[in-house]
Amino acid sequence: MSIFKKLLTAVRGGATEVGEAVVDSQAIRILEQELRDSKKALNDAKTGLTSIMAEKMGVERKVKDLNVKITEHEGYATQAMDKGDENLALEVANKIAEFENELTIQQGIQDGYEAKVTSLKKMIRQSERNIQAMDREVSVVKTTAKVQKANDLAAAKFSGSNSSMRSATDSLERIKDRQRKREDQAAAAMELDAEENGGDLQAKLKNAGIVDSGSSASSILERLKKQKENK
Repeated sequence: MSIFKKLLTAVRGGATEVGEAVVDSQAIRILEQELRDSKKALNDAKTGLTSIMAEKMGVERKVKDLNVKITEHEGYATQAMDKGDENLALEVANKIAEFENELTIQQGIQDGYEAKVTSLKKMIRQSERNIQAMDREVSVVKTTAKVQKANDLAAAKFSGSNSSMRSATDSLERIKDRQRKREDQAAAAMELDAEENGGDLQAKLKNAGIVDSGSSASSILERLKKQKENK
């Protein structure tokens, strides 16, 4: 491959990386917008499903009414035949045929609605699961991004690439140094005060057993015995 072709390949590769970087930088925003669009589409689908279910209920009522009319007119036809009125019975039978033909049509429509409602409900449930899963993924990605950003800010202290963070860290160290100096000064003042009041000397004499370190049970008993002997 010639140098020129290699350069073109490198440029194309760089352009692709830049494009991907731009897309990735907006990935969470894009996902959130797609989720909003998906949720809106899902709500629209649910609204459409309720309309279809309402139409299905209307057809079910028609089917029920037709079955009632057929049963009712079958009774009329039977009564006409019992009375020997064949013409009336035939007329009623024709009406029953009309009802049955209409029933066949409405039953087909009802079956179609039932199949469609079942299918739509299944699709909606699947869509809800997919959206919930995507919601969880986006939440995890957003939280991870926040954690990584916080980690990057904290790590900048050690990388030395963030001048403001470095300045703040230096200030913190100066504050800690001043606090340590004040603590040392307070300790030195207490030590000096003890020396000036003989506290240090007294402590050394007590440790050496030269002076009495204080009252004890044995020393009190010894003193009481001597007082008793002197009486």
